[in-house]
Amino acid sequence: MSEMEAVTKKLELTRHQVSSMPPSTIYIPDFITPEEEEQLLNKIRTAPLPRWAQLSRRRLQTWPSSLSSSNTLLAAPLPAWLHDPIIPRLESQTGIFMDSPHGAPNHVLINEYAPGQGIMPHEDGAAYHPVVATVSLGAAIVLDIYQKRETGEREIEPTYRILQEPRSLLITTDEMYTKHLHGIQEITADRDLGPKTISNWDLLGHQIAFTDGQNERQVRTSLTYRDVLKVSKLGSKMKIFGNR
Repeated sequence: MSEMEAVTKKLELTRHQVSSMPPSTIYIPDFITPEEEEQLLNKIRTAPLPRWAQLSRRRLQTWPSSLSSSNTLLAAPLPAWLHDPIIPRLESQTGIFMDSPHGAPNHVLINEYAPGQGIMPHEDGAAYHPVVATVSLGAAIVLDIYQKRETGEREIEPTYRILQEPRSLLITTDEMYTKHLHGIQEITADRDLGPKTISNWDLLGHQIAFTDGQNERQVRTSLTYRDVLKVSKLGSKMKIFGNR
């Protein structure tokens, strides 16, 4: 990608910036089509059971594999269905991974949230390049963003609330990655939704679906694309094992 193309993409992204938040937050509705969404959900549903890790509050799949104890990813390609159409579209429409160590995401975490399930406020940590691209599937959900205090603790109440619609793309980078935590409340419905409470309200693709101020939750699946910094090739791993 040329320098001019990179500048053009950054300018195009500004119209998707969440205006009430730091400029390192991008929201794009309808990033994928309903047909692409259904194809992805079908692949996720039909994945072999060993691919699923059942946690107390949700279940997840990790592709191509989990990280080692040293936050290292064993080099392996992502399956084609997680690559296309999302990664080429990330490159052509956003260019957000062009400055990452590998020039593209190499790791995808798939989280499935049933109504009443969520995740405690957390940060993604130093294992990844500070860019996160999340595609939502199946249903809408509210993501709570918390300011991180200088002591490392978070504020009690969320500073921002982002409504993630199905088929949308949420990008967080820089300050939103390093100085904030994010979480999903364990509730069956998101309430008090509107332009004064939802930071990306003016960017929503389907505001009319939430004009009554609430969202009764259904099963929502997220695809989180990141670039793991440390990658080990299989040959290097085998050499290590052979020296034991």
